Amino acid sequence: MYHHNYVAEERYDDVDVLVTRKGAIRAGSGDLGIIPGSMATGTYIVRGLGNAAAFNSASHGAGRRMSRNKAKRTFTLADLRAQTDGVECRKDTGVIDEIPAAYKDIRSVMAAQSDLVEVVARLRQLVCVKG
Repeated sequence: MYHHNYVAEERYDDVDVLVTRKGAIRAGSGDLGIIPGSMATGTYIVRGLGNAAAFNSASHGAGRRMSRNKAKRTFTLADLRAQTDGVECRKDTGVIDEIPAAYKDIRSVMAAQSDLVEVVARLRQLVCVKG
């Protein structure tokens, strides 16, 4: 499995390049990876399909749909508790910016990259540890 947020020397079309994967994972043919959603929306174990047009990459996760500051202004502790019901995690103002609604829908993100990875398994959060 590969991590995210790094630079790698790779070769595409007989050219040596530096690929910067910021918020992305390597998804070369057969590469295993992890693509998390939010604190409560599931995580996917994937196998790369080796799409050279995408530099053998896929997203690292759902990605934010709103800034941390906007999430803090928009949501309450009651919202956080409701959206993380059934998941053992922090439910305090220190993580309100990580509320699931501040992130894109992970199912849509996975559907949009079906040409980059195949889903091996979907995991459901039981515990989520945030700094």
